Amino acid sequence: MLTRLFFIALLLTTFGQVNAQRFGYVDTQVIVEKMPEYAQVQSEIEKQAEIWRKEVEEKQVIVQKMRMDFEAEKVLLPEELRQQRLADIDAKEKEVMEFQNKMFGIEGQIYQKRLELMKPIQDKIYAAVEKVARKRRLSFIFDKAGDLVVIFADPTHNYTDIVMEELGIAENNQQQGGKPGTGKKGNN
Repeated sequence: MLTRLFFIALLLTTFGQVNAQRFGYVDTQVIVEKMPEYAQVQSEIEKQAEIWRKEVEEKQVIVQKMRMDFEAEKVLLPEELRQQRLADIDAKEKEVMEFQNKMFGIEGQIYQKRLELMKPIQDKIYAAVEKVARKRRLSFIFDKAGDLVVIFADPTHNYTDIVMEELGIAENNQQQGGKPGTGKKGNN
């Protein structure tokens, strides 16, 4: 009986604390896309990707030429030389595929380059989010653009515009429902 009362008291205390916490959310994808630095990053990544795409294409052209030359000469080649040429072509194809994967694969160079160039932008956004959270005394700020699944988000808890103001990004189109802290209902 005593443990049951203790458990109920603990639940009520916990509920009271959770209920008192203030929260909000931002959409970092919207913020990132409005930042001038993002356009520069995208341009630099695209330039590098184009260089690597051309390199891949050049390597593929070499493999195609090797294959065409082989097809034209294979009837004249002894079996041993034919096998050697096929092995050379296969090795070159494998080299091209490895290069392409190294540059454009899941953890490839283009991915690493994007992470490297985006880090200063993300750091800037996180610093602004933290500053807004401290000013507004928010316990939590969730990222609507992240892996967190948001089924419904009350626009009165949207701090995206305020973070963009903190970053000095002008926003002409206000988010639906106005900005938090402007006297509208649901200001927690």
